[in-house]
Amino acid sequence: MLTVHHLGISQSERIVWLCEELGIAYKLQVHTRAPLLAPDSLKSLPGNSLGKAPFIVDDDVTLSESGAICDYIIAKYGNGKLAPELGDKNYVDFLYWYHYANATLQPLMMNVMFIEMAELPPGAPSTEMAEKRLQAALRHIDEGLAKNKWLAGDELTTADILSVYSLTTQRYYGPLVSLKPYGNIVRYLSDVGRRPAYKRAMELGDPEMEPLLRADAPSMTIFATGGIESDVWRKSDLETDEKGASD
Repeated sequence: MLTVHHLGISQSERIVWLCEELGIAYKLQVHTRAPLLAPDSLKSLPGNSLGKAPFIVDDDVTLSESGAICDYIIAKYGNGKLAPELGDKNYVDFLYWYHYANATLQPLMMNVMFIEMAELPPGAPSTEMAEKRLQAALRHIDEGLAKNKWLAGDELTTADILSVYSLTTQRYYGPLVSLKPYGNIVRYLSDVGRRPAYKRAMELGDPEMEPLLRADAPSMTIFATGGIESDVWRKSDLETDEKGASD
């Protein structure tokens, strides 16, 4: 059986969501940060000495890297779902956004995150350049979503599954960027939050985390508060109580 190793509050949520959207059988193994970096439980896995997550084991196959894992799971278990093929109407758009997620969006988010951590003087050229590039990328996504419900058309694809982490959970680490200027992205994330498979994935992989689907940025980052032992990413006590009362 396919085993998915998921590091809490990380981009490996993508693979849990993918499996839930496909409705395939898999075993989920959740690992906890210590308190920021990969724990020994990930590094000790055969074939994963770098402690990468996501990381999958499927018979004699071991694999890391989100995009590679998506390709593998779609090829073996997808049955034509979530990934248009050459000749399909939205194939080119799908291909573009699928690679945009990790080639452009996520690197820009992390670049600004590291610059924020460096606490450079106001107006530093590197800060302004990084911010402008990130805002341009967000505008580009927003403009694309003005024409389509999902990035590649009317149906969710793995391009969305790869992209959503950068717009949501990544912001708990930084950058502390607001999405208020991007109404189409805000609508898009609301649609994501209503998907049953996304809800299941979040509850299975990160039951204590409040999915960051709102426009507002967190008040502080996980880095600034010393790691996952902080509460900036957690569901509020009120929300937890309300959920318990409704169950």
